[in-house]
Amino acid sequence: MQQEEMVPVTILTGFLGAGKTTLLNRILKEDHGKKIAVIENEFGEVGVDSEIIEKSEEQIVEMNNGCICCTVRGDLIRILGSLKDKRSSGALKFDRVIIETTGMADPGPVAQTFFTDEDIGGYYLLDSILTVVDAKHGDQTLNEFTEAQQQVGFADRVLLSKTDLTADDENQKLVKRIRKMNPRAEVKKVNFGNVPIEEVLDIRGFNLNAILELDPEFLADTHHDHADEVESFVFRSEKPFNGDKLEQFLSGMIQVYGPDLLRYKGVLWMKGNQRRVVFQGVHMMMGGDMGKPWGKDRKQSVLVFIGRKLPRDLFLAGLEQCLV
Repeated sequence: MQQEEMVPVTILTGFLGAGKTTLLNRILKEDHGKKIAVIENEFGEVGVDSEIIEKSEEQIVEMNNGCICCTVRGDLIRILGSLKDKRSSGALKFDRVIIETTGMADPGPVAQTFFTDEDIGGYYLLDSILTVVDAKHGDQTLNEFTEAQQQVGFADRVLLSKTDLTADDENQKLVKRIRKMNPRAEVKKVNFGNVPIEEVLDIRGFNLNAILELDPEFLADTHHDHADEVESFVFRSEKPFNGDKLEQFLSGMIQVYGPDLLRYKGVLWMKGNQRRVVFQGVHMMMGGDMGKPWGKDRKQSVLVFIGRKLPRDLFLAGLEQCLV
């Protein structure tokens, strides 16, 4: 299936009370002309407005604006497969899928579904992971719950809610902390779920050819206020990598530290290759692809790792050993 024919999927996550459901309801009610299938990956927590969806073990409800809602307490692959069959047979129409995870969930296994199952990975295109963080309680939540830190670590975009209830300098401080944990994700403010639709859909955070943009402030600022479990670091080099050595090293590190690696992504200069090599991973799943030719651009490798208590020095020294 060509990428443009695939059904884009957004994973929406965020801690309890952060405002995920407000945002989701807003997207569903907005007049954007798109038919959206919503999968509630819930464990008994009340999600989308109960007038929109009746809770049951697993149910698909068609809504008045053509969107559909499913509740799933079972296997995500099964429900995605069943939606795919219904769409292919013409029984259901939808253009995209949003999966809302429960507030305590680690979005990693949900994202991995799209890499581990060939049928699902060939039909659905994982677009991005969106994480909603509540500006008022965000700092405290990040202090108390590793799950909240993980949700930030996985994000392609962080949506900061309830900023109207906090002072500007508090918001700035929280944004800085979030960027330390995840320099890849853009941070956007969202008020009462009010956010332009183009800021939440078609972000292509999992697109391998996406440029690796890093917040320059992240690289300059080394001062830490919090010893967060989820941290990030960057490796840069203007020397090329030896492909075999790099593959061996990364495979070994992923075997050992995979469960603690949340997201990692890199644009690499490989010896003897005229094109950029782009790679990314979630936990133990890693994929690579050829990027644009280097042409006249300055050749350099940039890798970002986001994870829980990773042995940064070991990674950096090991990568250094893989250079030509």
